[in-house]
Amino acid sequence: MRAKVNRKSLAAAAAAAGVLGVGLYVAVPAFADDPSPSASPKPTASQHPRKGEWRHGKQRPPMRHKMRGAARGVHGEATVRRRDGSFHVTTWQRGQITGVSGATVTVRSADGVVWAWTTDGDTRVRKNGEKSKVSALASGDQVVVRGERAGTARTAAFLFVPKKR
Repeated sequence: MRAKVNRKSLAAAAAAAGVLGVGLYVAVPAFADDPSPSASPKPTASQHPRKGEWRHGKQRPPMRHKMRGAARGVHGEATVRRRDGSFHVTTWQRGQITGVSGATVTVRSADGVVWAWTTDGDTRVRKNGEKSKVSALASGDQVVVRGERAGTARTAAFLFVPKKR
């Protein structure tokens, strides 16, 4: 008896699959706009946005406006893989310089976090849009610092003091 049930189940499943297949075969071409497959047409020059313009005639904002939302943070860290496969912690901070002592710059973020950054000969400094030196930095300057952290020591790779408005 069991063998008959399996044969009946298999026959019913095969019939259902056949009906479903025929139904799809008939229904799919009925809903297709173009039954013959073809490559999509390439847009003409008039359909491409012009330089500095988005689609639908909207003007493209400058890159600094795109990045402004992402640059609202005050400090952060990320673990990054180098090309050689090793990992390092890259870190950044935006805030006010509270002190400059030799090769150390202390920065306080708006949320109260204070980090001391060590500078070296490889540290790049930009102040008011020009190359500068660590000795030109002063307490009260607004700054963005980017560098690496090893343990608790932060080494600055780049210090940026924006132009005063």
